[in-house]
Amino acid sequence: MNRDQIPQLLKQVSYADPRLLPSDPKEVMALAALWATVLADVPADFAMNAVGEHYATSPFPIKPSDIADRWNTKVRDRLHRDNGTFEPNDFPDLDPDDVIGYLAALRGQRTAVAQGYQPPNTVKAITAGAAADEVTARLKTLGTYVPRQVDELLDAHRPIKAARRAALTAGEPDALSVPCDWCQADIGEPCRSRRIDPKGGATSNRRRATPHPSRIDEAQTAMREQQEEATTA
Repeated sequence: MNRDQIPQLLKQVSYADPRLLPSDPKEVMALAALWATVLADVPADFAMNAVGEHYATSPFPIKPSDIADRWNTKVRDRLHRDNGTFEPNDFPDLDPDDVIGYLAALRGQRTAVAQGYQPPNTVKAITAGAAADEVTARLKTLGTYVPRQVDELLDAHRPIKAARRAALTAGEPDALSVPCDWCQADIGEPCRSRRIDPKGGATSNRRRATPHPSRIDEAQTAMREQQEEATTA
């Protein structure tokens, strides 16, 4: 709401509570300025309806914060029901690489849902149904698409994954594709440095930046066997 819309709202409130409006015009202007500040993000029609809803259930005078709270609750409910994506027929006509444009369109869609200009998109994600396990398994097999420039930016923060990708790109074996007999790391898990505790037991807490040599040898053996099988098949 803007300051010009507030007097009509205050007049409507005064029908239920005449004490709200001061007799001094200057005080009315100051009151309108205060309400306009609190209700800056609230649509005028919503505020008008909120007055009636308030006095239908409460004998206490309404405050601008009461209206703002009602509006914020409404917005949260709409955004909670929205899955944050576009309907198939409303997907923006953009270049696939126009990330900035896509994010701007997505913000516009979320704003339209929050303001009530567009209903929430309640279509469930594909991984939320009965086929979730199958979809998850396929994604693990196929991988997910990440632009190369994004991967390069993230490499400094995930050296283990960067090393695996570099090995595959160079045609070398991925050491993490096999378990480690030395530190007992599972497939996909980085190797751990083995230490001996005071009681003589082995501990493995600190992650290694590189796999153990025996694990690399095992991965090379597994890759040769796969190549031989592919050749004889």
